[in-house]
Amino acid sequence: MTRLLVLQLSPIDPPERLGDWLSGAGALLDIRTPRDLPATLDGVDGLVCLGGEMGAHDEADHSWLADVRRLLADAVTRRLPTLGICLGAQLLAVATGGDVRPGAHGPEVGTLLVAKRDAAAHDPLLAPAPMTPDVIQFHHDEISVLPPGATLLASSPKHANQAFRVGPCAYGLQFHIETSPATVLAWAAGDPAAAATARPGQLDPGHLEWFHTELAEVWQPVAERFVALAARRLASAEDHPTLPLLGH
Repeated sequence: MTRLLVLQLSPIDPPERLGDWLSGAGALLDIRTPRDLPATLDGVDGLVCLGGEMGAHDEADHSWLADVRRLLADAVTRRLPTLGICLGAQLLAVATGGDVRPGAHGPEVGTLLVAKRDAAAHDPLLAPAPMTPDVIQFHHDEISVLPPGATLLASSPKHANQAFRVGPCAYGLQFHIETSPATVLAWAAGDPAAAATARPGQLDPGHLEWFHTELAEVWQPVAERFVALAARRLASAEDHPTLPLLGH
């Protein structure tokens, strides 16, 4: 089976439906927390890094962030298919020469859309997705600077760098695709100030149930293509060279 290393950085952001989609596509998931991060990526076919409430630069309080960045940087060097979600995307950006800061326009929260950029039309993962795919947003920080040579794949009016690719097969998604309605409701309860910035009704339980059905139609096929990429059944974007990495 295709072995995927899944880094669950926080109890509040488990793999949930994304884990089900990846397993259903034939992947064997090795889920690790910050307490049991592997020393290397040997024997791994792909890497998934999930989100969390901490910031990408909060190393003073979470020293293991440096180890996560090291694994992400190594994955890019190895041309290992990689998928970073929210904090995972921010850590991927920082690990490869980009930067993250508090969002210049405040939090981005709700059941929203992002817009694919022209480069996504030729991307192995995102080309078949709709031009304005549904996403869950719940973040305070933004990827302010993309890594050198990264390919921007999707944007939103509030935070421009929503999806990007580093090298041929390492992807960062600033938004969430992995959630259940219960998880989003728990985030809203834990961060009411951020939740208050969502549009009226977007965090209602009934709306979230409906929206997650729509979300699955877009992102389950993307997850399946990611497994195919890790299994070498889908060609990566080899025309984009691996980037030199910074020493994080």
